[in-house]
Amino acid sequence: MRTQADIKAASDADLAAELAQLKREQLNLRFQAATQQLEKPSRVREVRRTIARIKTEQAVRGRSAQAQN
Repeated sequence: MRTQADIKAASDADLAAELAQLKREQLNLRFQAATQQLEKPSRVREVRRTIARIKTEQAVRGRSAQAQN
């Protein structure tokens, strides 16, 4: 799990790569939950919130880039 400070310090490419990786993990967790094989149910929530944090940071960066233009 990454902290908010880690996310803010990461580059755009790092955030995009981690977002893709987390979305794949989220899909796998959904399948595990559907087949009753989920070992850590709390991981679903953790992944969902980390995805939201990354998307929020990407939106903030996008708005600040537009404001500078």
